[in-house]
Amino acid sequence: MLLLAGVTPGVAGTVPVSTAAQLISAINAAAPGDVITLATGTYDISQNLNCDVPGTANAPIVVRSAVALGALIRFDAVEGFKVSARHWVFEGLDIQGVCADHSDCEHAFHVFGDADFLHIRGSRLRDFNAQIKSNRDPVNLVFPDDVVIEGNEFADSAARQTGNPVTKIDVVGGRRWIVRANFIHDFEKVESDHVSYAAFLKGNSRDGLFERNLVICERDHSGGVRLGLSLGGGGSSPGSICEDGICTPEHQHGTLRNNIVVNCTQDVGIYLNAAADTRIYDNTLIATTGIDVRFVSSTADIRNNLVSGSIRNRDGGTSTPSSNLTGVTIAQFEQWFADPLAADLTLLDGTAFVDLAQSLASVPDDYCGRLRGSTPDRGAIEYGGTICDTTQAGGGSDLFRDGFATGGTGQWSGPTP
Repeated sequence: MLLLAGVTPGVAGTVPVSTAAQLISAINAAAPGDVITLATGTYDISQNLNCDVPGTANAPIVVRSAVALGALIRFDAVEGFKVSARHWVFEGLDIQGVCADHSDCEHAFHVFGDADFLHIRGSRLRDFNAQIKSNRDPVNLVFPDDVVIEGNEFADSAARQTGNPVTKIDVVGGRRWIVRANFIHDFEKVESDHVSYAAFLKGNSRDGLFERNLVICERDHSGGVRLGLSLGGGGSSPGSICEDGICTPEHQHGTLRNNIVVNCTQDVGIYLNAAADTRIYDNTLIATTGIDVRFVSSTADIRNNLVSGSIRNRDGGTSTPSSNLTGVTIAQFEQWFADPLAADLTLLDGTAFVDLAQSLASVPDDYCGRLRGSTPDRGAIEYGGTICDTTQAGGGSDLFRDGFATGGTGQWSGPTP
């Protein structure tokens, strides 16, 4: 095993790396409290990196770029980081799949087993079939819980030439996942059923949260059938791969709030597949076919959304809609906003939705993270004053508090789960 000069396995501390060999060594020798810091440059890796030593709540194992997005990790491997232990943090990394055969680049991160309290934030992940894949440990039947995926960009530079599942965040089982303030765009499966998703939580997962995400299904390229955010995805089977050995419901007690979903023209912006007790609040869906609540296990409370297309109960699914504005055409969105198809929601005319939403205690803020008023607005944005840049995930606010982009310590400024 290669070791960094001056670094002893099991001794925590700052671990500077500048080569692929040093990165592999640092991962293999990781100990609680290590901050593995990558110098700006390119790291070509053709093997899995096994993150199987647990950190602790007070001493996580951190893998970070010294300069935000300055470290480019290029994986020519089926899986990149394989995380199976608790309290790992990855931040500020640029991770790309470079396999000649797209079926050979499955995941930037394979998360499984006891990988609780994983944080992936402020990173760019591109050109994998499923940038993040999570499921159970096949031996101990344990699923990762309390994972936070925040402030990242997920995209593919071209359609994926594969029949394997194409979903940028593909989670089977697990509890209390938070997917927040990410930008997910341009994903397509060319072969098989041609269906791809921005993100889903399924496999009898529970208490998941999608909030403040920007999804643009078609921005740089188009084709296939691209769906936005989902609880349930395309379903799971057999029961043995799901929590408690049962795949129905696919998700329980999930929430989707303050998301912007654009240009999913062939299908829905939000899809519930056997998702029980779901809350869909204050989302803006532009150029999609709407919201589907499908199968008997799906139940949903749907309020304060701006929706192109309709809210549909299918195959026994049931919902209680209130204070939504549905059937909004592109022409209407263009009257309301500066450039809706580019997710620029600068207000031109808010007569139809400003001050017309229900006040919800569970939605205290908006897409920009600003507090909502006592008479809130429908959709993801609360108007009044200058809004954030809606073309950026979570409004494009700084993700790190103390100079991460210029080499600070990189303390996370976002909320903790």
